Amino acid sequence: MSQNHMPLTAMERLSGWALTIFSILTAIFLIAPILAILPLGFSDGEFLVYPIRGFSMKWLDAFFASEKWAVAVKNSFLIGAMSAALSTVLGTMAAVGLARTDFWGKKLITGLVLSPLVVPIVIYAVGLYFFFAPLGLTQSYLGIVLAHAALGSPFVVVTVGASLSNFDHNLMRAAASLGAPPLLAFRRVMLPLVLPGVVTGALFAFAASFDEVVTVLFLASPEQRTIPREMFSGLRESLSPIIAAASAVMIATAIVLLAAVKWLERRTERMRSSL
Repeated sequence: MSQNHMPLTAMERLSGWALTIFSILTAIFLIAPILAILPLGFSDGEFLVYPIRGFSMKWLDAFFASEKWAVAVKNSFLIGAMSAALSTVLGTMAAVGLARTDFWGKKLITGLVLSPLVVPIVIYAVGLYFFFAPLGLTQSYLGIVLAHAALGSPFVVVTVGASLSNFDHNLMRAAASLGAPPLLAFRRVMLPLVLPGVVTGALFAFAASFDEVVTVLFLASPEQRTIPREMFSGLRESLSPIIAAASAVMIATAIVLLAAVKWLERRTERMRSSL
């Protein structure tokens, strides 16, 4: 019997079961808050309380019928789409630049580019407020889009950088030798091969903007209220089940984004296997 097909020992089987149980418990711990809030959005009661007396769609209907929440939904998708587009452009440029060149201080530059992922969001928001205030960018869509673009760009850098790790840069040299300018070579050669990473990064950047609330609290005016900010205000003023209905909408959006990312991952695997 080969070494690769040796039967598992009792300790290995026990370790495998322990790891499986631990993984299941961890998943339950992470998903439990979502499972707890979702049913409340379909309650026929007037408060966020258990046990639920009955189920109704009235709070979801009230969410979509409310002008206040309609403005919040529009702002969330508008700001998310604009910041994701800007993040995609900036993050892709940064990832390509870091992947194609090797220079002193590259690790430092990479750390600075990825720093929004690790800097506490409150510190980031306060710093942006004092930086944007003299420039007149507070209480404006532009200021929020720029703030969210900075938060989303590291996701694009990571995903595009991962795609570029398998990219053959000789293809770009071949395109240049045939007379293609750098921009044309990027658009015709590199971009199609790293496009799954670019789109995945854009989806993550959109998700980061869509559920962000701290910078919006510091920078936005009442006209730029997003879904998370409206939920935050609602939790302070009243515990209405319409907040749970809004949570259901956000969770549904997150599920759609995750499904899109998974589809892109499978598409990327098929592309790599066909090469």
